[in-house]
Amino acid sequence: MSQRDYYEILGVSKTASADEIKKAFRRLAVQHHPDKEGGNEEKFKEINEAYDVLKDAQKRQRYDQFGHAGVGGATGNGGQPGANPFEGFGGQNVNFDFGGGFGDIFDQFFGGGRSQQRGPKKGRDVEVQLQLTFEEAIFGLEHEMSLDLEDTCEHCHGTTVEPGYEMKTCPTCHGAGQQTRVMNTMFGAIQQTVPCETCHGAGKIPEKVCSVCHGTGTQRKKQSINVKIPAGIDDGATIRLAGRGEAIGGGEKGDLYIHIRVKADKKFTREGDIILSEEHVSMVDAALGTEIDVLTVDGPVRMKVPAGTQSGTDFKLSGHGVPHLRNEDKRGPHIVSIVVDTPTKLSRKQKEILESLRRSK
Repeated sequence: MSQRDYYEILGVSKTASADEIKKAFRRLAVQHHPDKEGGNEEKFKEINEAYDVLKDAQKRQRYDQFGHAGVGGATGNGGQPGANPFEGFGGQNVNFDFGGGFGDIFDQFFGGGRSQQRGPKKGRDVEVQLQLTFEEAIFGLEHEMSLDLEDTCEHCHGTTVEPGYEMKTCPTCHGAGQQTRVMNTMFGAIQQTVPCETCHGAGKIPEKVCSVCHGTGTQRKKQSINVKIPAGIDDGATIRLAGRGEAIGGGEKGDLYIHIRVKADKKFTREGDIILSEEHVSMVDAALGTEIDVLTVDGPVRMKVPAGTQSGTDFKLSGHGVPHLRNEDKRGPHIVSIVVDTPTKLSRKQKEILESLRRSK
C-alpha cells in the first residue's frame, strides 16, 4: 500500500526550512489532536510520523534520496550491502537459539569447551504499565503500586529447605551439578555435558523440602511498591527498579520495569521540554494590540499581544514548560501560537466601519 508524501502531509514544500516544518507541525497537531472537538486520531498519527522524519536532518536527507524505504522500509535493511540479514523485525536484532544442545555439541566437537556455569539464578522480570495525566508527567509524583508477585518464602527464606534440615550432596551427579550424555549425530557418537536433571546444576538437594513452598523457595504475595516518578518524564519512558521483580529459590529477585504512558491533554501539546498551546484573539485586538490571560500548567499568565500581530505568530513564556529530567530547577518554555479570528457575521455598522477602513487604506 502506497504511503503519502511527508511534505504533502505537513503542507510544506521540499525546500521548507526546519522552522517552517516545525510551525506547520504545531498548527496541524493542535488542529487534529484526538482529544479536541473535531480532532482526528489517524491524521494526528500521520502528522507525527511525517514530522519525526522531517525534523531530523539525517532522516530527511535519506527520505529525500530514497523515499519511505530510506527511513524504515519493509525490508528493514533497505537492501543495502552488508546489512544484517536478521534485522527488520520491528527495528530489533533477532537472536536465534536453535536449542537441542547444538551449541554444546559444536563446542565439544571443535574444542570450544564452553563453560556450563550460567551465573546466579535470577527471578522473572516483571513489566507493568502506568498511565499518568499530562500534569503528573510534568511535575512528577510518588505513586504506590499494588502487585501480585512471587516473593521469597518466609518459612525457608528462599533456601527451599525445611528449617532444621540441611542441603545434601545430589545422589545423581555426586555434587558435580552436571551429567554426561552420549548423542548419536551425523558426526557419530558425541558426548554432551548438561546440567543435572535432579539438582538442576546446584550439586545439592534439600534433606527435606520446605513444607510451605514445597521446594520452590517462593510464595505468591500482594506487594505494595512506592515509585518516585521524576518531573519531566515523557510518554514511552521506562523506569527500572532493580530487585523488585519476582523471587526465585536460591537466587536473586528479578527487576521491575514500569512503562510510562501519558494521557494527551485537550489544551496543551508537548515537544521535548516545550509546551505548546493556542490562543484566539479577535481581528480588532490583533490590529490594535491587547493583553490576554494564557492558561499554563502553572496557572493563568498575563501576556501582551502587540499591535499588528499576525495569525500564526508565536510568543514564548520562559520557565513555564517541562522541567529537565536531570535538573528539575531548569524548565523549557511555553510557546503560545496566536490565532486571529476573522468575523463571519457583521452588523451593518460594523461593515460600515470596515468599509471606511478599506477606503482610507
